[in-house]
Amino acid sequence: MSRSHWKMVAAQFIKFNLIGLLNTAIDFLIFTLLIWFGTYYLLAQLLAYSAGMINSLVLNNRYTFGKGEAASKHSLDLKMSGRFLVWNSILLGISLLLLATLTNWWGMEAVLAKALVTVTTVGLNFYGSKKWVFVSKEPQVE
Repeated sequence: MSRSHWKMVAAQFIKFNLIGLLNTAIDFLIFTLLIWFGTYYLLAQLLAYSAGMINSLVLNNRYTFGKGEAASKHSLDLKMSGRFLVWNSILLGISLLLLATLTNWWGMEAVLAKALVTVTTVGLNFYGSKKWVFVSKEPQVE
């Protein structure tokens, strides 16, 4: 693979993670608030993850994976949105399983367990997003 390809992948990874930081902030804020208000932690995870997921779909489609200005002129592609939903549902399932394992079986505090689960799923999310969710037949813009 060429050097320019690796530069593009590195730039995408940086954008993906910057957007991911925002998604994570949204996710953690909502999760923490819901826990503080007494919401069951798995329901809190579902709601908080969903809010971050919506933000991720919009911003990664527009800025990370080569859609650029074209994304602002067109609605989200239905097929891509479906792949996004499937992939993030899989990641949500993994995160719920890990969260339940860390809190119920290992006795870890919910917010700390959430932090560990988040670190675990970041790499999986980038790989799946790049290779399957946001694939396009159009050339990517660097």
